[in-house]
Amino acid sequence: MLENIFQPMQIGSLELKNRFIVSPMETNYCTAEGEVTETFIAYHEAKAKGGWGLIVTEDYAVDPLGKAFPYVPGLWSDEHIQGNKNLTERVHKAGGRIFTQLYHCGRSTTKEIIGTDPVGPSPIACAPNSGPTRELTTEEVGGLIEKFGDSARRAMNAGFDGIEIHGAHGYLIAQLMSPYTNKRIDKYGGGTIGRMRFPLEIIGNIRKKCGAAFPIQFRISGEELAIGGREIEDTKVMARMLEEHGIDSLNISVGASGSKRNSVVPSMVSHGWIADYAAEIKKVVKIPVIVAGRITEAMLADTIITSGKADAVAMGRASLADPELPNKAKSGNFENIVHCIGCMLGCAVRNCQFLPVRCVLNPRIGREKEYTITSCDRKKKVLIAGGGPSGMEAAIVAARRGHDVTLYEKRDRLGGQYYLAAVPPWKGEISDFLAWQVRTMEAEGVKVVTGTELTRGYVETENPDVLILATGSISKLPPVPGIDQSFVMTANEALEGKKDVGRNIAVIGGGLVGSETAHHFAVHGKKVTIIELLPEIAKEEPDVIKGFLLKSLEEYGTEIYTDTAVQKIDAQGNIHVKKDDRPVMLGKFDTVIISTGMQSVKTMQDAADLPVDEIHVIGDADETGQVIKAIDDGYRVALKL
Repeated sequence: MLENIFQPMQIGSLELKNRFIVSPMETNYCTAEGEVTETFIAYHEAKAKGGWGLIVTEDYAVDPLGKAFPYVPGLWSDEHIQGNKNLTERVHKAGGRIFTQLYHCGRSTTKEIIGTDPVGPSPIACAPNSGPTRELTTEEVGGLIEKFGDSARRAMNAGFDGIEIHGAHGYLIAQLMSPYTNKRIDKYGGGTIGRMRFPLEIIGNIRKKCGAAFPIQFRISGEELAIGGREIEDTKVMARMLEEHGIDSLNISVGASGSKRNSVVPSMVSHGWIADYAAEIKKVVKIPVIVAGRITEAMLADTIITSGKADAVAMGRASLADPELPNKAKSGNFENIVHCIGCMLGCAVRNCQFLPVRCVLNPRIGREKEYTITSCDRKKKVLIAGGGPSGMEAAIVAARRGHDVTLYEKRDRLGGQYYLAAVPPWKGEISDFLAWQVRTMEAEGVKVVTGTELTRGYVETENPDVLILATGSISKLPPVPGIDQSFVMTANEALEGKKDVGRNIAVIGGGLVGSETAHHFAVHGKKVTIIELLPEIAKEEPDVIKGFLLKSLEEYGTEIYTDTAVQKIDAQGNIHVKKDDRPVMLGKFDTVIISTGMQSVKTMQDAADLPVDEIHVIGDADETGQVIKAIDDGYRVALKL
């Protein structure tokens, strides 16, 4: 089922060894001056070693005033060339090919980032960022065309195999291409020909400065998915114009600055959801068409190519979860691939916070040098208490380093709280990762004992060198009268399916777990009410996920009470609350589910006299929080053993 994706492909003068392409993704790994760092280089080098046919870097700014993020790389100065030579040499030595993506963000930035008001084709502020936008003069537009050409020349001199012009996602080129943002009446506005003049003149300038053989790829949104924005038929016309003016390939995405959540989508969105846009564009051009959009598996990628919808597939976050994906797929080692689960926590969320990008499932991302598994100096006997994702990650890394590892889990199953996180709708891919951890522990020779709690007695009998406490967390119950009644249960108990849940349900606590638990039962035909003390529910959810969740809760008729304090639960199933300083009775409920936070399980943490040389506390047992910390804890601690 991989007969097409491993076929070579030509982009202009460049031949790729396969059709696995790494999408451009901001990392926040570079300096504020636009210089690449060792972290940035090692990150791309790892992907080259992983077998990707082409890596497309994140967007390099052609002007320091064109940055959407503080720490993007740049090619606005000759001083940037040498650092990028180091990057391209390392990628080439590792067997990879690399394009740099060139962009100017236009209005999609803030004064705080660039020190002055953003510029755009028209004086229309970018809604997500607010603040005034200054309209570019005709002369300034011409100057930016030169800057794109100069940056491309620097990219060529730095050893890049080609460039990608970023004409998607509502950045400056896309702004000038779209009636959504371009209201100009000079030569760079007023109809398709005027709006296309900017990108076409950029292509001409690059050809003049880099020659006809230097590959140029263009990234374009198939549709902007914004009111008044460009739609697919418009894009097909533009694709033909771009081909006519000499680009070598098209990379299809979607979205504009008013619909950025469509550019990087969570698990709520279907796999390969942009493929049909690419198929439409492929009908009207002869050059290669590449498509992105939540493509997470090798066989899915090959199927999109086999169907004729695209010539190659761009997989961004899939390359974060597993940089070795192409190599593993080529060897038929599919079950050893870690697949992106669309959680957004390590990539999109941290990116928007201007933090270095990580991956929940792959702690090595951005720390390829520091987080390298090496053989241990002395084989140690390691006992691990807890079979959640943190404990299993520690077991895998410790075993790979050569230690003798035994993991105890008191439940009859592995996975911890993360196992239950996979139960609500849209979250099922979480179990794919847990299944990978279980398989990998078995392959690495970890001894797993389920249905048995690791107690002090076991530790004294086994006499290990190292004890790792990954005992996780349990539900924190509020001091509410009536909470001990038979129809009251925790969110974990409800999701486990071991207790009967009635038709009419109240969920006390509308945080991440409470909201997703409520959604699960609403989708399964229950009448659900959420009661939350704070002014909003799902506060911890990333905005891009929260939008989908709130919309679905509304569609399923979920009642939501915020700023509401629970006073008691009576024997008839009524919940007495205080809302706007007035007593209110809600009910009658068949089942009341409590989701008011978690607390660490402290088993053996204070046992200072245990006969063990090393004791490590990781994951929720150390501090309750997101799974990204828990998995990182397991990996990091095992590296030090």
